[in-house]
Amino acid sequence: MNIPSNLKYTKDHEWVLLEGDVATVGITDFAQKELGDIVYVEVETLDQTLDKDEVFGTVEAVKTVSDLFLPMSGEIIEFNDALESDPESVNTDPYGKGWMIKVKVANVNDFDELLSSEAYKELIGL
Repeated sequence: MNIPSNLKYTKDHEWVLLEGDVATVGITDFAQKELGDIVYVEVETLDQTLDKDEVFGTVEAVKTVSDLFLPMSGEIIEFNDALESDPESVNTDPYGKGWMIKVKVANVNDFDELLSSEAYKELIGL
């Protein structure tokens, strides 16, 4: 199970990489394994400003559809368009090519409230 220590995590299994005031967000290795083969990622909130924990999209797997929750308040400034033709990259490279959105965060201090890799490992029982 890959849980990079340079990222922060949510209880809803999203990961966050903060660079300045822009956060890159995706779902964790644990989440993609639980969901199974991902066939579609939908984000209809591009250019919208959302609050932390609001639904920013959905990920559809063969067996289920799951909501995606925004880990930090801010404006969604980019969607990973490559996921439209290659949604399975969420399965094969969740922390790289499988990223989902970029957010211009409203408050960078929200990053400190997210789970560390150690706390996330504890959450999922590792």
